[in-house]
Amino acid sequence: MIRPTLLCLALLAPLPAGAHFLEILPQADVLPEGGRVELDLVFTHPFEGGPVMALARPVEVGVLTQSGRETLTDRLVETPREGRSAWHLSYDLPAPGGAIFYVTPEPYWEAAEGKYIRHHAKVAVDAWASGEGLEAAVGLPVEIVPLMRPTGLWAGNLFRGVVLRDGVPVPGAEIEVEFVNTAGIEAPNDAYVTQVIRADAAGVFAYAMPFAGWWGFAALLEGAALPGPDGAPAPVEEGGLIWVETRAPGGL
Repeated sequence: MIRPTLLCLALLAPLPAGAHFLEILPQADVLPEGGRVELDLVFTHPFEGGPVMALARPVEVGVLTQSGRETLTDRLVETPREGRSAWHLSYDLPAPGGAIFYVTPEPYWEAAEGKYIRHHAKVAVDAWASGEGLEAAVGLPVEIVPLMRPTGLWAGNLFRGVVLRDGVPVPGAEIEVEFVNTAGIEAPNDAYVTQVIRADAAGVFAYAMPFAGWWGFAALLEGAALPGPDGAPAPVEEGGLIWVETRAPGGL
């Protein structure tokens, strides 16, 4: 027989949920002949394939190339997913070189956790497989800077990065890792949905990516409090995300 007290505790316990990730995903990480990049911006749970959360029009979307930083916010086209706001962006890469696309969203109020979520996300696209300009820092408030070329990666490669807050490494930063699970991989249990790793004393982390596809790395820090719906100060999860794509060798 289940005692009423235990039943109440069970009903009050939070249900497991995947991590929130702001996707900014192009059709590929390398464009062998340059051309147009098509990017989709969706706020979701990547491994579980949803649910999608409303992504208000971002504060800023832009690109960093060897020519400098360019704001692209006015080019956004709203493309709803599951009835929630999401966005699309097109951009031409007419010359060889890397382009780092980034987004700074409006803070998202997560009532279930009683906090705001604001993730600054980015992804690198290489035109003509140049290998140039792909490891630069954009200058986001929280940012993961790759310590290796973030394109042209095989499944199984070890990805390394450093977590920065205002350009300074963050010792022991927590990083959540998720896979965009379009392959329909079944997790044995919830512990496998979001991997969690920590940076070392220099803010550096490493993770070997076992599957082919898109991988998101989210460094999660505490930001300055904002007024909550009731007017009282509410915590802010300030994140820095980077997306990288892996490929499987032919026949594997």
